[in-house]
Amino acid sequence: MSIPHNQTAAIVHKAGGSIVVHDDHPVKKQSDLAPGECLVKLHCTGVCHTDLHCALDDWPLKANIPLIGGHEGVGEIVAIGAHTSHSPVKVGDRVGIKWLADSCLNCEQCRKGHCDDAKLSGFNVDGTFSQYVVSYVRHVTPIPEGFDSLAAASILCAGVTVYRALKYSQTSPGDWVVLPGAGGGLGHLAIQYAKHMGLRTIAIDSGADKKKLCEELGADLWIDFRESKNIVGDIVRATDGQGAHSAIVTAASASGYQQAIEYLRKGGTLMAVGLPGQATLDASIFFTVFKSISILGSYVGNRQDAKEAIDIAARGGVKCHYAVRKANELQDVYESMKKGTISGRVVVDWRET
Repeated sequence: MSIPHNQTAAIVHKAGGSIVVHDDHPVKKQSDLAPGECLVKLHCTGVCHTDLHCALDDWPLKANIPLIGGHEGVGEIVAIGAHTSHSPVKVGDRVGIKWLADSCLNCEQCRKGHCDDAKLSGFNVDGTFSQYVVSYVRHVTPIPEGFDSLAAASILCAGVTVYRALKYSQTSPGDWVVLPGAGGGLGHLAIQYAKHMGLRTIAIDSGADKKKLCEELGADLWIDFRESKNIVGDIVRATDGQGAHSAIVTAASASGYQQAIEYLRKGGTLMAVGLPGQATLDASIFFTVFKSISILGSYVGNRQDAKEAIDIAARGGVKCHYAVRKANELQDVYESMKKGTISGRVVVDWRET
């Protein structure tokens, strides 16, 4: 396959700056690929709230800027570095690129899914806001045949993240799970994965579009946080006066965390997923202990979580609701994310560039 010398790429040149689209960004040549690296010609990429945080550089951990963001890419492998041994993928395979781009596969934390020396797509290595991206053969995720690339993209981060959180939420079929931010990119997928697992869902968000989406996806109860006079009371009443069994907080604000301790039942589990830049988790120590509440952080997912989340979606158990945009619209997408006005997900189609 012919590989061009240059490509289109969307780059943030300084923290808090705008995204600038360049048509002359170099493509790494096959001869320059290191063993274990692969070059992927992207079909598309999802856009995640994490990409906005990286561009704003408002996290305690700092991104490498200048930055090509993006970590939900689907495309075709067009080259593999020389002297790569026992590669699980080959040229021509369609694969997904995730937040975790590469890890050492050797350290204790790596074996447990939290490598101390991880390469993170769109954070400390170039991501998927480009037509071609260098990735790593042992970490790309094969995409099942027949699963549309646009539909698969956001499963690679948003889908994997909520799937893992639900998987470890200490719930059983029939239990109640609360989903603050349910109409957003992660939240609308969480509704579907929760239903797939047999859970009953309470969707919290605001706005007619998000209400319509959540109800169409099968949420058992909708609560508009701007209209409710007492969110905690609404949840407790809906759950037989006991409270919910778990909360999967995907919203990037502190308020979703602060209420959870109050509306969770005894023995309930708070899964912390959304990443506000500087906010803290304020919880009553007394009632956390008295109610035996578990508070667990859930960070994206490992390679097995990704395979499971992709397989469920490929079989039709989960469908990402997305709008297709072009690369030159990314800055507008970021502005919409700041305002919280995006329902579902946004996917950039590189084949239309």
